[in-house]
Amino acid sequence: MINKKKIVNDPVYGFITIQYEIIFDLLSHPYFQRLRNIKQCAMTHLVYPGAVHTRFHHALGATHLMNLALETLRSKGHIITDEEAEAVTVAILLHDIGHGPFSHALENCIIEDIHHETISTLIMDRLNKEFKGKLSLAIEIFNNRYEKKFLHQLVSSQLDLDRMDYLNRDSFFTGVSEGVISFDRIIKMLNVADDQIVAEEKGIYSIEKFIIARRLMYWQVYLHKTVLAAETMLIKILKRAKELALQGVELFTTPAFKEFLYNRISEEHFIADEKYLKLFVQLDDDDISVCIKIWADHEDKILAFLCKALINRQLFRVEIQQEPISKTKVNAVKNKVKQHFGLNDDEVNYFVFEDTIWNNAYNPKADKIGILRKDRSVVDITAASDNFNIESLSKTVKKHYLCSVKL
Repeated sequence: MINKKKIVNDPVYGFITIQYEIIFDLLSHPYFQRLRNIKQCAMTHLVYPGAVHTRFHHALGATHLMNLALETLRSKGHIITDEEAEAVTVAILLHDIGHGPFSHALENCIIEDIHHETISTLIMDRLNKEFKGKLSLAIEIFNNRYEKKFLHQLVSSQLDLDRMDYLNRDSFFTGVSEGVISFDRIIKMLNVADDQIVAEEKGIYSIEKFIIARRLMYWQVYLHKTVLAAETMLIKILKRAKELALQGVELFTTPAFKEFLYNRISEEHFIADEKYLKLFVQLDDDDISVCIKIWADHEDKILAFLCKALINRQLFRVEIQQEPISKTKVNAVKNKVKQHFGLNDDEVNYFVFEDTIWNNAYNPKADKIGILRKDRSVVDITAASDNFNIESLSKTVKKHYLCSVKL
């Protein structure tokens, strides 16, 4: 018999124990191994060179935190059966398995109007067939259909183990200390009240720092202006490639990627035809990267320019401001670029464009972060906190940006 209860050395948490045989089997599956080749933070490594960690790393870390959380909740008298513990661990392990190349950066680019959560569910369903129904409870928990709602909240909520790991891990690999959270203390403070995950009152300062860290990481890492430039350039490259492909222009592509590049595939088509999922689970960052490398020498001047610029890190300029970008300013920049490169009105939109970004560290209208007081009452973090910043952090901040090629 193969010993499937392995120990993995994680750079963030140290030694992680794989507690269930099914976790080992899922880790070994090609669908999961694919995550080794999908960067957690897409193009962030062009700003923070250390940010080359992957979805594989993140899933392992979140699984480790789930084991710690289950241990804490059981120690406080909450009934979690071995079957439930295994299932919720499987759910957190597979929560990101539906991510495509470069994670969120290319979501909706390869397949129109479909999110990775939907694809994750489809992949889980297929794995469940392979594993003869052993993932059924995990899928129920993942989709929030199981009677114990707090188990789903451990996987997906505003105080879930997914967020705890990615904040800790992304701050570790980027070197941005503002993202470091007291994950161990937060987990020790977790409890259940009225079938909802809550945090005990004595852990409120760690929760406050968790929310603040999330806000800071978005501005400093995920929405950093140079990261925005790189990721929007990547999106423009795929948009141009798809435009050419749909016109019948011959482009180099990997076999799995070809179907998505040369066809418009909606969520409805993706779900209805199994061939798309079979092809999708073969895609990772390498498919896109090798295409960009080859396209840099393509005869289409727009595609070639964008690819060369991204490869050589000649990134576009990004200006971020609170107010909408004036049409006068946008048109002035477009006219300069049109004259410089000899572009028409449609082509210039690949080199000059505007968009918005959003930052919402905590949304009290969604599933709230409840604070459990000593009298067993539960109040929202914004009401329990004496930190006036927490209430302000619950408001969505919208900013506008102009992205343009450097002349």
